[in-house]
Amino acid sequence: MANSIAYPENGMPSLEHKIPPPVIGALAAFAMWIVSDIGLQIPFATTPKYVMTAFLLGAGITFDVLGLLAFRKSRTTVNPLRPERATALVTSGVYKITRNPMYVGMSLLLLAWAVWLSALLPFAGPVIFVLYITRFQIQPEERVLLERFGDEYAAYTARVRRWL
Repeated sequence: MANSIAYPENGMPSLEHKIPPPVIGALAAFAMWIVSDIGLQIPFATTPKYVMTAFLLGAGITFDVLGLLAFRKSRTTVNPLRPERATALVTSGVYKITRNPMYVGMSLLLLAWAVWLSALLPFAGPVIFVLYITRFQIQPEERVLLERFGDEYAAYTARVRRWL
């Protein structure tokens, strides 16, 4: 499959598979930091703030690492911009819990950052990230994987949630 630009009905180039998800996550984190001084501040007590941040950070890193290791073990591509290069459908390990553990991990890292920033507006960051990644990364990946793995992928999507 070529790396061509898709043009929907509106004639504008599609953003599908164009920006690496870690870049989207970093941009979301930066935007969260920028807006953290605007609006309502959340007065978390120090210990609960540290505990919540550490828990979410640990969970996010765990999902990311387990997803990456499962891909490496199956010797398939980890490049989210080239899902057509997938050589194996990974359905074991953390992929029994979620079809997108690395995106779940990034979302949890953003949530940890929002807790750390202790303001209301940054909590929009993980939500916007999930909506964007679902539309411009996950849905296009799913189309490619369904085309590539057919009934096996369809059965997998029927039993495992996209997120959690």
